[in-house]
Amino acid sequence: MKRKRLFLTMLFFALSAGAYGMDWPTQEGLMSRNFGWNDHGKPVLGVYFEVEGPIRSADAGEVLFYNDPANTASRFPSPLGAWVAMDHGDGLVSIYSRFDEKELPETLSLVEKDTVIASSGKSGWSDTGGFHFSLFDRRERRWVNPSLIITPFLDTRPPTILSATLGSGNNSNITLTPPPTRNTISQGRYTVFVEVSDTREENGDLPLAPFRITCSLNGVELGRLYLETFFVRDGIAMAYRNSLAPVRQVYAPYPAFEIGDIAFTRGRVILEILALDNAQNPRNTIYWLEVD
Repeated sequence: MKRKRLFLTMLFFALSAGAYGMDWPTQEGLMSRNFGWNDHGKPVLGVYFEVEGPIRSADAGEVLFYNDPANTASRFPSPLGAWVAMDHGDGLVSIYSRFDEKELPETLSLVEKDTVIASSGKSGWSDTGGFHFSLFDRRERRWVNPSLIITPFLDTRPPTILSATLGSGNNSNITLTPPPTRNTISQGRYTVFVEVSDTREENGDLPLAPFRITCSLNGVELGRLYLETFFVRDGIAMAYRNSLAPVRQVYAPYPAFEIGDIAFTRGRVILEILALDNAQNPRNTIYWLEVD
């Protein structure tokens, strides 16, 4: 059932990609943070680009709203700084923010795909020049990983699994060591925490979030985290970790992610961690465990 759900999700967004025909708002610069990155215990809901130059509309659409930080009607500064929201139909909205506040559209209007709508810069809660890009599905009330709709940037490097840790209810954690070490644990239920980092050739060594992490015990998948979408339920952001779970729970073990809970019984077992990046490059690591 879970695999069927994943297939249907990917099929839906593959078809959506053809329907929207979206492109990235820039083809240059560095992607300093991407969707799902663990930012000190909270997820990044879009993509940060460190770049100079124009910001282009990802697709044709209607400008719904723009915020000018110079407008003193509100006394409260916006963390997004200068930002624009654009409706592309079917409930999908693209948001461009934290750019040069001097380069805002003069009027609300219809724009064509690839139209220059702003210039990179610095505004809001940003400490580097560039801009932030995100997608929100208003119908389903969820933030969407742009790489589901837009073809991911060229990437042949698989992600790196930096660590796997088992946490028990008594607040003691066991960091696992790959073979030839055989890790010894007591039988019981453990929470699996995994730290994963990804890089791509055109992005230097800046670490990025993976697209998906799963863990299997003796070949049976028991834990999973899909960084495809973050739903908003009653004002709380939810991640898909086996089922919907609050992001504050999934992201609490910064810089790792909480993948799931597994019950270990006596014997020798193999725990496998598999990570995929946005370009679907895989990386897996296995751990030998002796359960007393």
